[in-house]
Amino acid sequence: MGLYNNNNTIEGDLPLVALKPSQIRLRAFDFGVCSGQNFGRRWSKLVKLLHCILTVDAYPKRKQASWNIKSKYWNFPPGPKALPIIGNIHHLDLKRPNKSLIQLSEKYGSVFSIQIGSDKRVVLCGYETVKDALINHADEFAGRPRMALFDELFLGHGVVFSRDENWKVMRRFTLSTLRDFGMGKKTIENKIYEENDSLTQKLQSYNGKPFENTRVMNAAVANIIVSILLDRRFEYDDPTILRLMHLVNENIRLLGSPMALLYNVFPSVLQWLPGSHKTVIKNIEELRSFVRETFTAHRNHLDINNQRNFIDAFLVKQKEEKPDPELYFNDKNLTTLVIDLFAAGMETTSTTLRWGLLLMMKYPDIQIKVQNEIEKVIGLAQPQTEHRKEMPYTDAVIHEIQRFGDIVPGNLPHATTQDITFKGYFLPKGTHVIPLLTSVLKDKAHFDKPEEFYPQHFLDSEGNFVKREAFIPFSAGRRSCVGENLAKMELFLFFTRLLQNFTFKAPPGEELDITPALGFTSPPKAYNMCAIPRN
Repeated sequence: MGLYNNNNTIEGDLPLVALKPSQIRLRAFDFGVCSGQNFGRRWSKLVKLLHCILTVDAYPKRKQASWNIKSKYWNFPPGPKALPIIGNIHHLDLKRPNKSLIQLSEKYGSVFSIQIGSDKRVVLCGYETVKDALINHADEFAGRPRMALFDELFLGHGVVFSRDENWKVMRRFTLSTLRDFGMGKKTIENKIYEENDSLTQKLQSYNGKPFENTRVMNAAVANIIVSILLDRRFEYDDPTILRLMHLVNENIRLLGSPMALLYNVFPSVLQWLPGSHKTVIKNIEELRSFVRETFTAHRNHLDINNQRNFIDAFLVKQKEEKPDPELYFNDKNLTTLVIDLFAAGMETTSTTLRWGLLLMMKYPDIQIKVQNEIEKVIGLAQPQTEHRKEMPYTDAVIHEIQRFGDIVPGNLPHATTQDITFKGYFLPKGTHVIPLLTSVLKDKAHFDKPEEFYPQHFLDSEGNFVKREAFIPFSAGRRSCVGENLAKMELFLFFTRLLQNFTFKAPPGEELDITPALGFTSPPKAYNMCAIPRN
């Protein structure tokens, strides 16, 4: 990153704070933050750059701002001392910030604060604290904070990052419509049976030879949510579904990058720089274009008395809401809502299944026990959701895959919807809250071996399945996952069918790595596997 004055001479490490903002010009080249190359050195340069740019503009306002902040946060949770401009960013491992937050909780307690740039955030750790916030004070913690990149991507529309009345209307519509089109019912279960047949045939085509499973698992799971949204399915090598999956997967990976975190803190500066945030914005625009073309075609053939899918149902509500196009059922909400459901409906479930197959290869004795239970209860028949209650060990293994996989470790951010005193601390309305999900799924008070893959977490001494109250992989409260019931059905039916038909092994000589990859979610690192057909 080069920093130049108006004479185009490099200022280097001179005291740049003396420059006026108009004298500073950026040349964005060789920055490399998004690629992770030489990150420490470039991070140091970025901190210097941000400090000098922001300090020259911020100093005259500091005294008044300081007084306002002190009065607003008079009894705020404790936390590490923040530096000017950057706050506590230097306390975080930007590649795995959730681990840093866990470490800070050991010093400051289950409710503490950090400052990211000038934005104060409250972190909640452990099941009891997270439950108290999201369940016991569900309405007060049901908001979403304003974050530059997410606001730019979703514009306050859809269901995941929307707020206030728009969120309430979209969530109610989404839940009722997903149920109407089969979520939790036999109709969608039949769709999963059909997709299981296609997935089994695809895996058989590899003839036990090694292959990387991300694309095929993504496509199989994506077809279930696509059947609800569009009333169709894609072949696994269809260019359209491959492109859509690529856009979603890349965005989820990049949204967990250091550059995305920094963009949310310093958008006015970083909007002029290249980096992963630019790719994320470009990808979301391509997704929007696809969705707009799709619902335009549906609108041209809409039959109010024969609603074929989720998009049709939305378009019917849109007709009912006219003539006011500014109400909730507008094209912008529809576009974002479809993207929300496609991304969430594919990514988390397929990632969990990929964790499951990796862990079965890593622990073959557990894989054998699951297969034995499948043979005893199901035999060669089609696995059905009603079998689950007769399969405590398989049920425990699936739960432990979700707990150990820890797919969304940081949860989605929440915000307080009103002033509230929580655990003795005052949180003003709009406080950015991080209910740290990984601290719940790995809470030592609820799980004997939180860092290990241990299905006995969900079994009693007699082998019966036991529910754990700290098992909340779909979060909890008003903002819990709208597709939870669908995901549970998919996980059981896909997982049991796969282990009924195949034994999964690592290719000869390959080591299995069960540390997660980097991203907004925590997928397993890409791996090869052999699907050996069973007699």
